[in-house]
Amino acid sequence: MSDEAVITVRADGPYLVKGVKLVNHEGKEIPAPESFALCRCGQSSNKPFCDGTHRKVGFQHAVHL
Repeated sequence: MSDEAVITVRADGPYLVKGVKLVNHEGKEIPAPESFALCRCGQSSNKPFCDGTHRKVGFQHAVHL
């Protein structure tokens, strides 16, 4: 595990996550590699991970202030 956690928001895509441990609502660790992508569109068939469906459904990110 890295000393620095980084979450990058991709325009019209997933959250790219590096250097964190992912746990479920019960506090149990979800197996994940050092770097992974989390679904942001809500349409992935592999939640919480991104499966690329955002491209098929035309997901667009919210306007950033």
